[in-house]
Amino acid sequence: MNSRRMIRSLFLPVLLGTMMLSIFSGPVYAGGKIVYNKYNIHIQDQIDRKGNHHYAASYANYTDPGAGHMIIPAGSPLIVKKKSRKEIVFLTQKDNLRIEFEYHEPRMGMSVDKYLELITSSAPASLSKFSKEDRKGIEGGKAYAGMTKEGILTALGYPAAHRTPALDAGTWIYWTNRFGTLSVDFDAKGKVTKVTN
Repeated sequence: MNSRRMIRSLFLPVLLGTMMLSIFSGPVYAGGKIVYNKYNIHIQDQIDRKGNHHYAASYANYTDPGAGHMIIPAGSPLIVKKKSRKEIVFLTQKDNLRIEFEYHEPRMGMSVDKYLELITSSAPASLSKFSKEDRKGIEGGKAYAGMTKEGILTALGYPAAHRTPALDAGTWIYWTNRFGTLSVDFDAKGKVTKVTN
């Protein structure tokens, strides 16, 4: 057996093993696989100097960023086009919107892959399990008294960990925009008692 054939015979099983491991070790995001957002994604339609639309979102959620605020509803099909420690680029399957999602790995205390596992799923989740109060908040992307923690997550998104380090906390902090915050207080049963801007 010549050396070229021998290298090929040794290399091929290693390559195939690596490929199989990557396929079965978890979700493939950047490869074009469709995923579904578990929680609303709050975006802002911004127009650049050339008149092009730019859709921005953030791990900080920006639940009321001002003009151009839109919501990508929970359960929407998305494709992750790019991911890094600083940014995730989503493409909506329905409208083909490119969403540039700011991410801050040190502030979230988790890798971008772990974060994507938290906020997306391989199939759309049913919203029928939610109460009337939760559904109202989810539809409008708002927090209301009487909502559950799961309802708030779905309506506003996963809270930024450097201000809400644990989901069992009695208060969750969200950003309304780059400068303002929103606090959501829960009772011992996990129901919203107060929402403060």
